[in-house]
Amino acid sequence: GNWVLETVLGEEPPPPPDNVPELTKTQAAAPDLPLRKQLELHRTDPTCVSCHRTMDAIGFGLENFDAIGRWRDRDAGRPIDAAGELPGGQKFTTPRELIDILAGRRDDFARHLAGRLLTYGLGRGVEYYDRPALDRILDRTRADGYRFRDLIREVALSRPFLLQRAEPQETKP
Repeated sequence: GNWVLETVLGEEPPPPPDNVPELTKTQAAAPDLPLRKQLELHRTDPTCVSCHRTMDAIGFGLENFDAIGRWRDRDAGRPIDAAGELPGGQKFTTPRELIDILAGRRDDFARHLAGRLLTYGLGRGVEYYDRPALDRILDRTRADGYRFRDLIREVALSRPFLLQRAEPQETKP
């Protein structure tokens, strides 16, 4: 769930507070429980629930896929429960339903992808003053569904990209 949030949607959950117990401690205290139940125990701490509410739901929704993407119906001999509810109240019972919900966040995905492309093109991170250019890139590509080639073209035509300064290269004697 955390990977999907960060890598696909560009959302970073806040770091855990210092006084929150590690998940490994919860797992060690209840090793016979399935991961879903261990995380429910972990979320009994009110400081944990705010971050885990979204991460865990997405993670459970994709639990049918193992670490290399193969489909599975059971984990450690137990049936997998892929159902969940996102903070906005959107419920799902299968990975397909979750994927459909996430696909509805096309603008969030496109903004994150455009920001990553701009980061690559500039050779630096995107800063607050790059936001108008990023907004323009999205405005210019939205009508055609944020096609990848259009995103790349608009990044290359963006003000930050066109006005970047090249660092002088050192010459070797």
